[in-house]
Amino acid sequence: MQDEVGGPSRPQVSVRVVSGVLLSALLAGLIAWVVLQRGPENPSGAGSQAIGSTEWPLPVDTQAMVEAAGLTLGPMGMAEHYHPQLTIVADGRRIAVPAGIGVDPVAGAMSALHTHTADGMLHVEASAPGQRFTLGQLFQQWAVPLSDTRLGDLDVQRVMATVNGQPFDGDPASIVLAPEQEIALEAQ
Repeated sequence: MQDEVGGPSRPQVSVRVVSGVLLSALLAGLIAWVVLQRGPENPSGAGSQAIGSTEWPLPVDTQAMVEAAGLTLGPMGMAEHYHPQLTIVADGRRIAVPAGIGVDPVAGAMSALHTHTADGMLHVEASAPGQRFTLGQLFQQWAVPLSDTRLGDLDVQRVMATVNGQPFDGDPASIVLAPEQEIALEAQ
């Protein structure tokens, strides 16, 4: 078959077929985007630290929050390096601990206690052996209140804390961080 100018003709594709293919591709892209926004730890699709309408973003003034926690910003310490793990649950949902707590986003300097990822892994990179760091210092740098009856902007009856699976009595802010430690906080 030849077209009007004498060359071979091209098959005619229906506008409906092309529209259907484009619509399907658009829909698949939208679904993929929604799934990526939700992520495995955030099935609601809300902000990574969302509890209902509550979000706990990183503070604007990292320097001030680090100093309020009794720490300083500087290069990574090399005398001790370990990684406690923190899990937070409120209203039956896991709350992400954001990347960048204790890290100056402009200068790249960090406190000895900080986070790099949003998976709850805390980094203790001390400049001298035997330095003591507490969970309260992490929350102070994050600008999120923590006590036995307060978790962020949630007033709760109790914040249950466990350390390596064992109940912790007292203020969870006083938990001293240690290597291979698993800390869980649950708002009740």
